[in-house]
Amino acid sequence: MMQFKINLTPYLTRFACILCLLLSHAGMAQFNMGIKRNVDDLSDSEVKLFMDKAQASGMSESDIEKAALTQGYTSADVAKMRERMATIQTPATEASIKANNQEVNKSVESRANKTFVINNPARVNQPILHESPLNLDERKLLARPLDIYNDSLVNQYNSLQKRVASSLDKKIFGASLFQNDKLTFEPDMRIATPKSYQLGPDDALDIHIFGDVLDNFKVTVSPEGTVKILNLSPIYVNGLSIDAAGERIISRLRQLYQGLNKPGSGSSAQVTLAGVRSIKVILTGEVNFPGSYTVSSLATVFNALYLAGGPNRNGSFRNIRVIRGNKVIRTLDLYDFLLRADQKDNIHLNDQDIIRVGDYENRVELSGEVKRPYIYEMVKGENFKDLLRYAGGFTEKAYTYTINVRRNTSREIKLLNISQDEVETFLPNNGDVYTIGTIIERYENRVEVQGAVFRPGHYAIEAGLNTVKDLIKKSEGLREDAFLNRATLTRRKENYDPEVLSLDLGKILRGEASDISLQREDVLQVYSINMLREKRSVNIVGEVNAPGEFEYKEGMKVADLILQAKGLKESASYANLELARRIITHGTSDPQAAKIEIISFAIDGSLKIANDGNQIALQPFDIISIRRAPNYEEQRSVKIQGMVNFPGSYAIENNQQRISDLIKRAGGLRTEGYLEGGKLIRGTMTVGVNLKEVLNNPASQENLQLMAGDELTIPRLLQTVKLTGAVQNPLAVSYKEDFTLKEYIAEAGGYTVNANRKKMYVTYANGVSNQIRKFLIFKKNPRIEPGSEIVIPTYPENRKKGLSAAEAIGLTSSLVSVSIAIITLINNIPK
Repeated sequence: MMQFKINLTPYLTRFACILCLLLSHAGMAQFNMGIKRNVDDLSDSEVKLFMDKAQASGMSESDIEKAALTQGYTSADVAKMRERMATIQTPATEASIKANNQEVNKSVESRANKTFVINNPARVNQPILHESPLNLDERKLLARPLDIYNDSLVNQYNSLQKRVASSLDKKIFGASLFQNDKLTFEPDMRIATPKSYQLGPDDALDIHIFGDVLDNFKVTVSPEGTVKILNLSPIYVNGLSIDAAGERIISRLRQLYQGLNKPGSGSSAQVTLAGVRSIKVILTGEVNFPGSYTVSSLATVFNALYLAGGPNRNGSFRNIRVIRGNKVIRTLDLYDFLLRADQKDNIHLNDQDIIRVGDYENRVELSGEVKRPYIYEMVKGENFKDLLRYAGGFTEKAYTYTINVRRNTSREIKLLNISQDEVETFLPNNGDVYTIGTIIERYENRVEVQGAVFRPGHYAIEAGLNTVKDLIKKSEGLREDAFLNRATLTRRKENYDPEVLSLDLGKILRGEASDISLQREDVLQVYSINMLREKRSVNIVGEVNAPGEFEYKEGMKVADLILQAKGLKESASYANLELARRIITHGTSDPQAAKIEIISFAIDGSLKIANDGNQIALQPFDIISIRRAPNYEEQRSVKIQGMVNFPGSYAIENNQQRISDLIKRAGGLRTEGYLEGGKLIRGTMTVGVNLKEVLNNPASQENLQLMAGDELTIPRLLQTVKLTGAVQNPLAVSYKEDFTLKEYIAEAGGYTVNANRKKMYVTYANGVSNQIRKFLIFKKNPRIEPGSEIVIPTYPENRKKGLSAAEAIGLTSSLVSVSIAIITLINNIPK
């Protein structure tokens, strides 16, 4: 278990306080061993008193923990005390935090607007320093003393510490090894004891005797380095390996068990390591958390370094010394492990070993196109080639012709260039910054051919490919549709402006014109005949299964185009087909002349080749129109529903079919059918028809011709009259033959106050409506029939009900003025 030696001033860690309380009792002047106290017996005043004493005691957590265990306290006692301590804090601690906070606030205010970096003036100009990723509030929290009794602040504080460390160290090669929460270097306690392991105080041994004699002893090495077994004298094993200690112990056990481990004795013994001791090591120098650590005796240098957070920003990764007995016994270079997983110097630690991480002497930064762009530490004698090896070498896009170096001199910064020949001899200096650039996206010997060749693309200028003719040959020749009269060669002038060279490709390939030499980045464009003319197509519309546009092919006939359109429809007319053809004239022509030629012809429906119409040759952009046969008619149907003998759907035989014919085909009316209520629905509209008139007089205009989709409905005799709108009680009442309109309205409770009586109307069962008719002083109400609906509209809500006082006065004044004018006019008429 890792142990820190903690100074409890100015405030005490919670765990140390807990254990101090468990080991103390009221009135003690020092933290010496007392009688074991019951946790529940401690009062709050005793807790505060003990915390004050703990501050001045100088005891570490390790000391207090050992004392608690010797006094018999358990983990349950500690858990209880943690609950007690959650809300208790001593006045001394509060005063200490308050005083420290005042000092920190002054410091933070003075540098609130400055860049926050780890305080290390000697490294201000080094390239590895970065600004803090924290805002001002976060920096204030990180700067002030930590209130250990606030778990939320503790967690936030730890998170901020990690962010700062990660930001400042993220570019140092190897730093991430000690910042990875998922990586641990804890020693494996389940492995066999190493042969070189030396026993020491607190190591536990298991002595197992088997055979004719059965016995077992578990002993612990004493501080004097001995083990005690039964009545034997102490056996000194300190500093011995496990094998040597086993031989010594078994030799001494033969005093009790004769012949032990000897042939023929029938009894044997085995000594194994049952538990390892804890040792203390000290990490000093440039580590993130220097101090004394308690680790397993199986721990190695890496275990201790990981516990201490590894080298800090000033620490060396290549000069880590293990000191034992004031002598350096091993120097560790972490690059051996980072680059080759070599742990030859990762030795096991002994008690009181000192691990010292020295200051780095030479760091350089490598950025750009390398596989691991980091800051690297170089040792004396290493050159730039070694630095590249640490970085994993160049990437595939690295510009390696020259490498830029930024070097610090005693007065300013100097720029250097490393050539390819200097890579193995150039020695890095502390603070160097090496930048590996990216190669230019430019080819030194590339040419390109595009268009009507069999293999267009990029080619290299080389032996055997230096001219236009060579390039055509390399691209496996021209396609059959290549346009030979003219091709273009695009190239760059000296100032990189583009220019175009026109050439007769046909003459060059036939040897009739001089070949042209190629330059890098030349682009040869070979045009095809199809590229130089409009896309040629023909079109077919009308009564074919797949009308549309089709590619024109030389020799295509009318019947061929019909086949591509998936044949003729049943409705197609074989006569009077029409072909529309462009009349193309190049140059001036009569503006009044025809631009389109129309050709009419007939075809054979079987598309036989012998038919002249089928064999008409097409030209590009022709349009074929196939008409619909004049006598072709698709089935159309109408429906009849309701009170007929055979309701259902009926086909329309011809365009002369009428309503009376449909009723007749449906078997006529049933006895309960109500002709006056019959309706004809056409589309979304109701067509009002008088079916009684239709049947009595088929020649009547009411007998309409049927149209596809018509639906005729003849209802059962209706016996109600419906009243809706501005009546007191809208409802349906029974039809009474002798009732008048006024009497029906009375049955609905009469009119409402906003009823518009003048606009009242009646809608009959067949959908036809009728309204009140007036002539002078005479008024005729509409008749009421079974199934009728009497509708009384309402006046608008914003309708004015009479004149206002001002309007009445104004109207009266106007009438008076008009009257006076008329009287005056009459009096002035000559008599």
